[in-house]
Order: sequence, then C-alpha cells, then structure tokens
Amino acid sequence: MIMTDDREDLAGEEPFGVVLFDSTSAVLAAERLLKKAGVPFKIIPVPRHLSSDCGVCLRFSLFDRERLEKLLDGRLDHYRLVEL
Repeated sequence: MIMTDDREDLAGEEPFGVVLFDSTSAVLAAERLLKKAGVPFKIIPVPRHLSSDCGVCLRFSLFDRERLEKLLDGRLDHYRLVEL
C-alpha cells in the first residue's frame, strides 16, 4: 500500500496514528518492543505535513494506542504520537 499525506485518500481505512522519533535507532528500539509484544505496526516515511528529526516513523491503529503508549513509556524518552 502506498502511503500519502492526503487524508482524503485514507477514507474508509481504520483510524491510525504515527509515532515520531528523534533518531532511527529509537525507531528500531520501538520496533523490537512492539514486535515482542505483538502490537501491529508499519514503518513508513514521515508524512510531509509532519516534521521529525528522523525520516521514518511507526504507523499504528488507534485501537492499539493505549497498549503502544504503555510499551513505550519509560523505555523510550523522545517520541511523539500523532493521530491522523
């Protein structure tokens, strides 16, 4: 699936968010945590209308937001969740 930053193209899909990180190493650390916990996600380029020091982010279902935050809190210091 090709990801775009045009919200109209996302009509009909389940609601999602992205997690922005300061570095690629933080993305990889989050990837390990989420895989181990079985939380579904995708690594995607940061949408153009958002900015990040790192060029990639994690896309996740908003249905998993609480679970994702519990996994990342206290383990990764610098990240930002954005609902799209």
